[in-house]
Amino acid sequence: MSTEIRVPTLGESVTEATIGQWFKKVGDTVAADEPIVELETDKVTIEVPAPAAGVLEAIAAQQGETVDVGALLGAIGGAAGVTVTAKPAAAAPAEAKSAAPANNAAGPEEIKPEPAAQPVTATDRAPAPSAQKMIAENGLDAGTIAGSGKAGQVLKEDVLSAMSKLAAAPPAAPAAAAAPAAKPAEAKAPVAARAPVDEGVREERVKMTRLRQTIARRLKEAQNSAAMLTTFNEVDMAPVMALRTQYKELFEKKHGVKLGFMGFFTKAVVHALKEIPAVNAEIDGDDLIYKQYANIGVAVGTDKGLVVPVVRDADQMSIADIEKAINALGKKARDGQLSMADMQGGTFTISNGGVYGSLMSTPILNAPQSGILGMHKIQDRPVVVGGQIVIRPMMYLALSYDHRIVDGKEAVTFLVRVKESLEAPERLVLDL
Repeated sequence: MSTEIRVPTLGESVTEATIGQWFKKVGDTVAADEPIVELETDKVTIEVPAPAAGVLEAIAAQQGETVDVGALLGAIGGAAGVTVTAKPAAAAPAEAKSAAPANNAAGPEEIKPEPAAQPVTATDRAPAPSAQKMIAENGLDAGTIAGSGKAGQVLKEDVLSAMSKLAAAPPAAPAAAAAPAAKPAEAKAPVAARAPVDEGVREERVKMTRLRQTIARRLKEAQNSAAMLTTFNEVDMAPVMALRTQYKELFEKKHGVKLGFMGFFTKAVVHALKEIPAVNAEIDGDDLIYKQYANIGVAVGTDKGLVVPVVRDADQMSIADIEKAINALGKKARDGQLSMADMQGGTFTISNGGVYGSLMSTPILNAPQSGILGMHKIQDRPVVVGGQIVIRPMMYLALSYDHRIVDGKEAVTFLVRVKESLEAPERLVLDL
């Protein structure tokens, strides 16, 4: 008796997904609960586990196809009982291996250095969709490309790196052979011959993932719908840095998590939201909804795009609780394990561009929220303190807000309150 593989419930308001990749081929043995296919939704990437152990009989939806919740993906088992119309499978990496030697312009000299990459690609994970497309179009041998992705998966960057290595050597041999017989007027011929190859390497057309499409759409909608404005301030990080240095070892020993800056910033934001509730509100038609709680979204950059998991009820948490929650959500984001529930319900967002070296930016609102705080790089700068020029570790803060809800005075006051809490962190403990 065969067991159906169907698209699971994907979360509130999500009704369809795109097939990212199959981890197994028809005929492969699978274990119960083993990830068998990856689905990309508007917000997260989900791995669908095998509902039973057995053999993958058929695949009903191929990579890149859009499927609805409950749609049939395939079947597991060997007995009759489920009829599945299997669609032609996409070119498998094994087929690419057999075809590559005939089409590969590089000679044995160029391929010999690559055997060390073989063990890296010995994985059940097929190359990423964009990587698979490039491998097929350029007649490459997928088995000689070292994968840097999760579980050794070959990514687009890996293919580009392999292509650059192959493209660097071939033009040299023909040019050297033609040099003795070439006339002065023919000196430019090799350049003309190389141009099409170089252009092919430099350009690539890849369909946007559903997550990237959603990011693009939501950011543009935020710009089009909100009266967005940004106000700036700077904060002296010396007090927080000194407190962190003094207690970080004791903090980690007691709470089992490192003491970072996000705990202080989140706590400072929560204090400021209590005083300026308009920054924690949203517009719904002709109504304003003021939130009596603080669910803080923390923007996290991943290899698939920006995601914003939410620390719920941060206003009820200690700094230690906040650090634990952020650490857990960050790990889930990097591992692609975020659920829909992890991404919903935020009332305010914090984005830390400083970890990438950003000195100043104007963050875009995470609609329908009315405020987002941008953190930036900590940099030693000369400032005046008590009439004297001193060097301090300074950070620029940026608050982007919806001017339809938040007045300029409220926005500036909010940012000043965040600054005050960070420059005197004892205020966070005393709730001042």
